[in-house]
Amino acid sequence: MSDGSPVPSAAPATVRNRRAAPHPSEPHAAGLAGRLNWLRAGVLGANDGIVSVAGLVIGVAGATTARGPIFTAGLAGLVAGAVSMALGEYVSVSSQRDSETAQLAQERRELATTPDRELAELTAIYAAKGLSAGTARQVAVELTAHDALAAHSDAELHLDPEDLANPVHASAASALAFVLGALLPLLAILLPPNGWRVPVTFVVVLVALAIAGGVSARIGGSDPRRAVVRVAVGGAAGLGLTYGIGHLFGTVVG
Repeated sequence: MSDGSPVPSAAPATVRNRRAAPHPSEPHAAGLAGRLNWLRAGVLGANDGIVSVAGLVIGVAGATTARGPIFTAGLAGLVAGAVSMALGEYVSVSSQRDSETAQLAQERRELATTPDRELAELTAIYAAKGLSAGTARQVAVELTAHDALAAHSDAELHLDPEDLANPVHASAASALAFVLGALLPLLAILLPPNGWRVPVTFVVVLVALAIAGGVSARIGGSDPRRAVVRVAVGGAAGLGLTYGIGHLFGTVVG
């Protein structure tokens, strides 16, 4: 029978249970955000592959109708672009991981040398989120007892020590997305008969860019129609410019 006194463990248990076992119909926010970021990066990588290689092959096609030079330029652009994307992503994510590792090391030192101050910081964080002082203290104590580093990394640094950025995975995914995107214009310019190469490539590239723009817009929560129009117009202008430059300089040099 209740005597009317407060039960401080009720709220902390609720918080703890929600953290440990999210409802199956509601994906964990951090995990969902991570997946969306990976998907967005993949779409953007594919978009880069489409645009850069399409510009190359269309430009060379403006200068010559021979398949050899077109294939060589397209393949060189595909390989160079994939390597560049992989190296850039590896360096960027490695720097991010180094920063995250340094922050976690600092947090470990603080937990080892000033545990009381760290507990007070964690309590203040939960109090700032709306919990009463007593409940915030109880939550901080229980989470610290369970896994102090995980509790502070999540609340203070918004990091998961077991799920840091992986530069190898990021670079491989970026390179693969670029290659998949680059294959579209390369195949589109090589497979059709001579008179159809440039028109077919224009259509294939613009459709692919429109799809990529629409997917990217939906991931970001913006208007897909505006994104599709933007990338289609920009892509058409870019392809027209590269074809014109290739035709002009191909004629002058030839």
